[in-house]
Amino acid sequence: MSGVGIVMLVHTALDRAEQVARHWAASGCPVVIHADTNVPRRKYDRFRKALKDVDIIRFSDRHRCEWGTWGIVAATQSASEKMLREFPEVRHVYLASGSCLPLRPVQELIDYLADRPRTDFIESATTADVPWTVGGLDSERFTLRFPFAWKRHRLLFDGYVRLQRRLRMKRRMPNGIIPHMGSQWWCLTRQTLSAILQDPERATYDRFFRRVWIPDESYFQTLTRLYSQHVESRSLTLSKFDFQGKPHIFYDDHLQLLRRSDCFVARKIWHRADRLYEAFLTDEAHAMKRTEPNPGKIDRIFSRAVERRTRGRPGLYMQSRYPRKSWENGLTGAKYSVFQGFSEIFEDFETWLARTTGCKVHGHVYAPDRVHYSGDQSVINGALSDSAAIRDYRPRDFLTNLIWNTRGERQCLQFGPHDEQGAALSMSRDPNAQISVISGAWAVPLFQSNRNFADLRAEAAALQKIENDFLDMLRAPQAKARVRIWSMAEFVENPMEPLQTVIDELGARNARRLTEAPKMVNLTGFGQFLQNLKNQGMHPYLMGDFPVDPPASRPQPGRPRKPYLVKK
Repeated sequence: MSGVGIVMLVHTALDRAEQVARHWAASGCPVVIHADTNVPRRKYDRFRKALKDVDIIRFSDRHRCEWGTWGIVAATQSASEKMLREFPEVRHVYLASGSCLPLRPVQELIDYLADRPRTDFIESATTADVPWTVGGLDSERFTLRFPFAWKRHRLLFDGYVRLQRRLRMKRRMPNGIIPHMGSQWWCLTRQTLSAILQDPERATYDRFFRRVWIPDESYFQTLTRLYSQHVESRSLTLSKFDFQGKPHIFYDDHLQLLRRSDCFVARKIWHRADRLYEAFLTDEAHAMKRTEPNPGKIDRIFSRAVERRTRGRPGLYMQSRYPRKSWENGLTGAKYSVFQGFSEIFEDFETWLARTTGCKVHGHVYAPDRVHYSGDQSVINGALSDSAAIRDYRPRDFLTNLIWNTRGERQCLQFGPHDEQGAALSMSRDPNAQISVISGAWAVPLFQSNRNFADLRAEAAALQKIENDFLDMLRAPQAKARVRIWSMAEFVENPMEPLQTVIDELGARNARRLTEAPKMVNLTGFGQFLQNLKNQGMHPYLMGDFPVDPPASRPQPGRPRKPYLVKK
């Protein structure tokens, strides 16, 4: 018989508990099992009968074990007392549950503890040093009373906590002990465990901890500090918890992950994980290699899993956070560019930009009639249609989907005051957006149209207000997009420099100086058009100081304007 005894707390999946108990006993470890009183009597009797043939397996008195209550500590006390009383050769007592699974040969655990006969392995830290408490109660779990079960009587639990806070009720620690917290799963020496269970002040400590919240995480963790000669503040059991404080459950596909941990025992194992039980409940020849337990080797994987669960991937909504505002990890999943006013000033601007940069260049994706995708497609990646009705139902989410579905290729979008503005604020606050605006360029299509001037004047006033609101968003302190704004007057005066700036920021695959600009529309008479708007009482200020065309500067009829050229 070995010097390591196993105390098992079981309440479900008794067939697996039987399998694991036999595995412990086969290596000479005596086992004392506590079964929750919630287990039906007939099922419990059948469980005991199944293990009757193993002479080093015992069963302790039964207690009701409800999460967060004293029953779990009472069950541990009863089983531990029976272990110390009936197996005097045991030097270490290892606390495990029915869902715990030995990952390495039991003999390695026996040898490991035999080399450390005076060491207690129990996670034990003061409340000020514990970062993992979830639920808003850390030091208060000791200073307040908790007579009601959190799961069964939540209203009474919360109400009594509020009452104690209002009345400023506060308990004193018995005998001035300092409360410590840690994992429930420990391995204590006989000397330390017996000192705790046989302490003359045990009744006092039990009475105090009976009204502590989740005492199984603090009772032994606190009292061990009074008697232990050497505490290793760590558990030999691999147990991981998510950001909500719920334990991770290990399934068959975690086999390699558990092998990498090098730990002796892991919990919680899904009771139907046949592959895990077959892999680890085996002989020594097929078990893991002898090495120091190191759960930190897989901490990085769990940290990434928690981050993925809580933050998700940038630009991809998850069911757990949609549609909760500010739970998304960024509006979009990749960088993209928005151009306002360029397609109004330059002829065939989209084609020129696509040829120059190699990016995917769309038209006005928020146009009133439909979504103008590149190549005049009706459906693009991710079955995203060109329906304006579908897009306008969730304009912000349409942008999210467009960028996510086409990630890997830089997207360029045309935008303007004629378009649906539902996504304007989101774009201005999106760090992935690069927004270039030629303010006032929306007036060019009005200038080129053959409509009643009164109608043009009313539409110009409306469009100017829309664009001015958009510019206010771009200039707001909350804006995170990379923004470039030029008035139409300053842009037309020297278009090559702004174009070069925009192209450089796009990260064009053939990075070089521009030698030509796209062909600019004929703006002869545009200055007079703006003056006419002023004369009618509408002040077009977003274009900047655009001059009225002097007669000498007007090009001859039939002679198209040449594109701007810059020599290398």
